[in-house]
Amino acid sequence: MSIKSEQTNWRGLYMVGGVAALLAAVVFRRNLGAEISLFSVPTHPVAGLEWFALLQSNPLLGLTYLNLFDVVDYLLVALMYLALWAALQRANRSAVLVALTLGLAGITIYVASNAALSMLALSQQYAAATTETQRALLLAAGQAMLALSDPLMVGPSTGTYLSLLLVALSGLIFSSVMLQSDVFSRSTAYVGVLASALDLTFCVTIAFLPGLKVMLLATAGLFWFLWHILIAYRLIQLGFRHVGV
Repeated sequence: MSIKSEQTNWRGLYMVGGVAALLAAVVFRRNLGAEISLFSVPTHPVAGLEWFALLQSNPLLGLTYLNLFDVVDYLLVALMYLALWAALQRANRSAVLVALTLGLAGITIYVASNAALSMLALSQQYAAATTETQRALLLAAGQAMLALSDPLMVGPSTGTYLSLLLVALSGLIFSSVMLQSDVFSRSTAYVGVLASALDLTFCVTIAFLPGLKVMLLATAGLFWFLWHILIAYRLIQLGFRHVGV
């Protein structure tokens, strides 16, 4: 099979991955909770009962604080990574396979550990409970879940940390392979390297330099946004090119 025919076989995946990357750029906002709170009463729940109250009175804000939109973003990034694997495998097949594996593993960990929908379900059960015993059990379950995955903690939970680490490693490998290929521009590759390096720096320094957390995550977020946009443009371009446009 020729290179051209092999690439043509991936045109559908390029289009899907490009659209997913574009949507991920819109969804991926590390200050989304703060932005949404501008249109509501700013509330930062701490205890389980406060979370239940917020989820009952303003489910969108509560789910946003619980990082539900990050789940959506990660699922979109999974599609983007699949398209990158297809586009870059001729440059370094083994490296992009490792990158795809790490990325999908990190995404799976995050989706499985995110507490947003579970907390929403518990809040609804709490509101419908008819006895104090039921409410106490549901509240205890909510507190236990928050102990494992509270988005307002000073440091990330284990699942969040591992997912961030693995997805950043994946992005770094993909970006490095871009430098070996002519499929993506070098500027796209360098933006990806910077985004990944900043998140990896956060993962390494969070234990002893927690004061850098906000700066590193915010700066990395900007570069991830730009990387998604650049990748979206190129993947959609590849998809159209291979249908004769």
